[in-house]
Amino acid sequence: MNRLLNKDDNLSILIAGIFAIIVGIGVARFAFTSLIPSMLQDYLDITFAGILASLNFAGYLTGSILSVFIKDINQKVVLFRIGLVLAILTTFVLGFSTNETYWIIARIIAGFAGAMALVVGSAIVMTKLKIESKTKAMGIHFSGIGFSILTTDLINRYILSSGGTWQESWKILAIFGAILSIYSIYILSFDKEVKQNVVKHKFDISIFTIFVILLIMAYFTEGVGFVVQGTFLPDIINNLPGLAGYGNLTWTLVGLAGIPSCIIWMRLAHKYGSINIIIIALLIQMVGILIPTFTNNIYLNLLSGIFYGGTFIGLVALFMNLGGQLAKHNPVVLMGALTTSYGIGQVIAPLYSVYLIEKFGNYDYALYLTAFIVFGGVLLLFIAKKFETEKI
Repeated sequence: MNRLLNKDDNLSILIAGIFAIIVGIGVARFAFTSLIPSMLQDYLDITFAGILASLNFAGYLTGSILSVFIKDINQKVVLFRIGLVLAILTTFVLGFSTNETYWIIARIIAGFAGAMALVVGSAIVMTKLKIESKTKAMGIHFSGIGFSILTTDLINRYILSSGGTWQESWKILAIFGAILSIYSIYILSFDKEVKQNVVKHKFDISIFTIFVILLIMAYFTEGVGFVVQGTFLPDIINNLPGLAGYGNLTWTLVGLAGIPSCIIWMRLAHKYGSINIIIIALLIQMVGILIPTFTNNIYLNLLSGIFYGGTFIGLVALFMNLGGQLAKHNPVVLMGALTTSYGIGQVIAPLYSVYLIEKFGNYDYALYLTAFIVFGGVLLLFIAKKFETEKI
């Protein structure tokens, strides 16, 4: 028990980091995906759902870019706390209001809050950890994304199966998030102000080789590949003939598959090379995207959820880890470029998806285009391999 309350214990730091991800990414983001089928029945239409998803990612993009340029760890702690509070407050808005303007504002702010919880929170976790191999520890930390999907989905499923409404789900999720936030705020803090020596490095234009540019472009395609299933997967499955009601089960499998994925992919990358493993992960993700377009077999479509959950978290870690290796002592510009590219893909994808869904009356063409874009990322990385050096 003493370890769990010790601010400097690695175990408590990792638990607090995972809790923060559950609040900022699970409650403030992925719970929306889990509840979409219920909300479509009596409140949302698919177009508004897509717009809300896009705005949420726009808020996340804004927060991610901001966090890259905040170097002082004490300021990061303040932003992190603000993010957790905003994640909870915006969730309460969804539970108590059906005003569309309030929802739009809430989803944008929730996206910003998610960035504070994940991006800024991860920086605090990295700073506080006292362990030789922080890369392996951060793999455990990022497994919180899988936990965030699983825990919020299980809460939603229990409430809805017990006769509750989606409004009640949002309220209970907010309370759940508030409880977890207390622990995260307590552990992920410093007893006194941390003095940092900020070293300014001149930007070295040489890092913008063709390899880096291709990497940034490929990460854009993963932003697209992540967000379409991340927004619509339960409804995609529910709309397949004979699979109504299986959408939430598929989403549960996404969370289960996501928990160990980051650790597994990072180990494979260490052994076989980051680019090779990123290509394999993108190809698996592409197959998962296409499965609902050619079959309504329940087992294959459950597998599509496993493929999605098993790749998207690992791909974020793989790209960002490789970017960190390339950037060396001056990561700000490159990390900002990667984050921006990924974020643009996240914002665009829900918008073209709702257009194609409205035009053709199903998800197939949105999934075809998404898979095509992800395959484009694979081709870009094959080209990038020609410019890869032994140092990468």
